[in-house]
Amino acid sequence: METVAQVAPHADLSIWGLFWAADWVVKSVMLGLVGASVWCWAIIVDKSMHYGRMQREMNRFERVFWSGQSLEELYQQMSERPSMGLGAVFVAAMKEWKRSHEQNASSFIGIQARLEKVLDVAIARESEGLERRLGFLATVGSAAPFIGLFGTVWGIMNAFTAIAASSSTNLAVVAGPIAEALFATAIGLVAAIPAVIAYNKLSGDANKMIGRLEGFADEFSTILSRQLEARGRQ
Repeated sequence: METVAQVAPHADLSIWGLFWAADWVVKSVMLGLVGASVWCWAIIVDKSMHYGRMQREMNRFERVFWSGQSLEELYQQMSERPSMGLGAVFVAAMKEWKRSHEQNASSFIGIQARLEKVLDVAIARESEGLERRLGFLATVGSAAPFIGLFGTVWGIMNAFTAIAASSSTNLAVVAGPIAEALFATAIGLVAAIPAVIAYNKLSGDANKMIGRLEGFADEFSTILSRQLEARGRQ
């Protein structure tokens, strides 16, 4: 009677064994998913560190801004070093404020409009930095399972081809190819799940910080508007 060992050699079902025994198409899928997963983790670590620095800088700036220190002194301190977050928005607005007064601009409405435009541009620039590369996480999170599924389908096609070539329905004939195929789906899920979770978390954090930037811009614009009115009455 024909034994299982005679039907098909023992398959190496370890991770490396499944990879090396896979078809070149399935190997390409696996390598692509692993590369995408590594890049996702690099983005996650980089963004987490960047957002942490941004939060600390924003908290530190708010404490100094609302401490009663004059805007001129704070501007001198902030303009001497690179700033981010609220500090960058503040410096951009103060530059336009000082430029307008140095040119003796007489139209208060024009000054106010320019300040609001500068604030909008500064917020957009900071928002772009916060949201940069988050789209890659969203893409991997949505596409990786389907890419892995493609590798699975391709591997199962090879398994059925092996059945036809061996003229045997013994499970040992197709165990290896099916395992390789399912391994591709597993890698796709390993890449997609952290990407989706990280995207939701990081995009939520980014939206909160963008909201803080917009709220500060409104408050700062109001402060400058009051100073414009006070100077106009003098």
